[in-house]
Amino acid sequence: MPDTILLIQMAGLLLVIGAFAGVLAGLLGVGGGIVLVPAFFYAFQTLGYGGDQLMQMCLATSLATIIVTSVRSVMSHNKKGAVDWDILRSWAPGIVIGAVIGMLVVSGLRSSTLQAIFGVLALIVGLYMGFGRADWRLGQAMPRGVARAGLSPAVGFLSVLMGIGGGSFGVPLMSLFNTPIHRAVATAAGFGVVIAVPSVIGFLFVAVDPATRPPFTIGAVNLVAFVLVIAMTLITAPMGARLAHAMDPKPLKRVFAVFLVLVALNMLRKVWLG
Repeated sequence: MPDTILLIQMAGLLLVIGAFAGVLAGLLGVGGGIVLVPAFFYAFQTLGYGGDQLMQMCLATSLATIIVTSVRSVMSHNKKGAVDWDILRSWAPGIVIGAVIGMLVVSGLRSSTLQAIFGVLALIVGLYMGFGRADWRLGQAMPRGVARAGLSPAVGFLSVLMGIGGGSFGVPLMSLFNTPIHRAVATAAGFGVVIAVPSVIGFLFVAVDPATRPPFTIGAVNLVAFVLVIAMTLITAPMGARLAHAMDPKPLKRVFAVFLVLVALNMLRKVWLG
């Protein structure tokens, strides 16, 4: 049986992590995964878990939470008619292919390599959040044909490498192709579902050394983290949404961009210094 004190410590850390991720998701419209992955990494390390598959567990568990939060988000947005189902249906097959390839790549990489990849991609996302402009455009409509065939798997692939849903890459992409921001956010939640479901199914069958994984882990997905984080995000995300309506979130978004850049640089520092 797992150590009771360890489980209590783990539960406490994960409840705080889930609350923080939920508030940020509601307040800034960012996916919880971009917060959860580094938070899981530091929490599991603090509790004494490490090894070459630590980042696999962080990515897989983050994606498992995204299944629930994305489905809930899509249902909420759909009631307001904000989901662009044409975009979602046409982009979903490519995103699924990219997500499955991403899961297979992640399952074969060492934790340090995945840390480096996460750090670089989080740095890019943070810089875009900090310096990107709402009026930037690459086109007047979402790509079709060859461009869509190349971009849709890339969204799924990169998202799985970071353990995130559709928001961090999907929203900027749709905005760059002239999709209104509220519709982009709603549709990106659908991207999150098609990214997370196939990848998590695959991660449930990834073999992780029992000596290096937290209690109640199936494959690479930790059930304790999944349940506690979902419980807290469902409570705190509406609070964040209410705060967003009560204040201007733009300055806060830039503050979060700085925070994300610092997290990314710290992750890279750990890789370089060992």
